[in-house]
Amino acid sequence: MADYKMPELNAVVIAGNLTKDPIFRQTNTGTPVVNFSIASNRRFKDKNDEWKEDVCYVGIVAWNRLAESCKDRLRKGNAVLVDGELQSRTFKTEDGANRTIVEIKARRIQFLNKKGTSSDSEDVVSEKEDDLNSYTDDSFDSLLSPEDSDLLKDK
Repeated sequence: MADYKMPELNAVVIAGNLTKDPIFRQTNTGTPVVNFSIASNRRFKDKNDEWKEDVCYVGIVAWNRLAESCKDRLRKGNAVLVDGELQSRTFKTEDGANRTIVEIKARRIQFLNKKGTSSDSEDVVSEKEDDLNSYTDDSFDSLLSPEDSDLLKDK
């Protein structure tokens, strides 16, 4: 029997709205980090052909310049598109029990709310230094259903 190598793939792309303001802090060595959670909605028809909505709450962590951009630009309710990878971490609670959580470590975050003025900072920020230039990337719009596109429009 041939040996098969399992592919190493860990990629997540998700869009949603912040459930509360981001929490910004710095590590002991001064590295910026921000944590926030988003609510991602899924619309579907049930067996009675009625539209239903399911909400998935997902934790996000961003580091370095990406964290600083999130701190400056994001507030509760803002819409974002996050590209990253799943990571798990274990910590001890106050009562001494171990707890493990799974969250998305962001590589790239696109702020989906419309700009107020042309002097706003970049729409897309990335963990990579060379991707920190200001630009708008709406290429994912073609993947959205008409209903989802309507949800992203400002009212």
